[in-house]
Amino acid sequence: MRKGCLEVSIRPSTSKDNGSRVKSGSWISDGASLAHPHDRTRLAPMSDSAVRSLGPGPFSTAELGSRSRHELSDGHAIPCAPNRGDSARRVVAGGLVLDTDPDVDSTGFDAGFSPDLKNVRAPDIAVGNVPDRPGWIPGTPPLAVEYAGGGQDEAELTAKIGELLARGTQQLWVVRLLGNRRVEVHLPGEPVRTLGVGEVLTAPGILRNPVPVEALFDRNVAHEVAFRNLLQRHGYSGLDDVRAECAEEGREEGRHEAREVLRELVRDTLRARGTLTAATTSVLTD
Repeated sequence: MRKGCLEVSIRPSTSKDNGSRVKSGSWISDGASLAHPHDRTRLAPMSDSAVRSLGPGPFSTAELGSRSRHELSDGHAIPCAPNRGDSARRVVAGGLVLDTDPDVDSTGFDAGFSPDLKNVRAPDIAVGNVPDRPGWIPGTPPLAVEYAGGGQDEAELTAKIGELLARGTQQLWVVRLLGNRRVEVHLPGEPVRTLGVGEVLTAPGILRNPVPVEALFDRNVAHEVAFRNLLQRHGYSGLDDVRAECAEEGREEGRHEAREVLRELVRDTLRARGTLTAATTSVLTD
């Protein structure tokens, strides 16, 4: 979820910058702005459309610090605020549902994808292509999810959707937190579809199971879906399979105990008659 994303201001850097990493001849990032040590200009924040009208920006992945809260769009640094409470809770719910799907091998929150040196995009949730190693991730995720609530910069969101889809993302879901609960489904070259409560989202080739729209909003629904997914990861189609297996194991255990009781009764009877032999004992034990 990216709210109020504006073109970053450029200012001269000095060794006194609090929290900055200064390296001669390079750009720096202190988490609030990016600057070049030889630059002596300051630019006021600009709207997304105004920024892009200027053409490609000056930044590349080499100048974007690992702790910077920025994305790069065609060389323009886009600062992004942290998630608010409502979106933060729902992002976790959505991530749980998607990460546990039996066909998913990796997911990430705010993972930075860099399809080229002038772009870094970090969807709220990325499904697939999230390696366990440092650095920006080449390419884009097959499925990306963005949560959009109050203060969402719609122009920036539109640009982000277009960039990800143009560079390989197969589906991008926008979870709308304002108004009726709904999810917009964006696919390359297709009209946007909007799904609401009671409907399910699908991503063939990425997810095995459909995702109820409510699961991206409601923590309890997310838990139920994740539980189903985890059971499938262990070879069960659902909770009924587990119950059936437990019942069968219980019946088999009961049959085994009954056989043991019967054998013991036979042995006791034969002992009482004095006819219990080694051969009989062997038969009763087998």
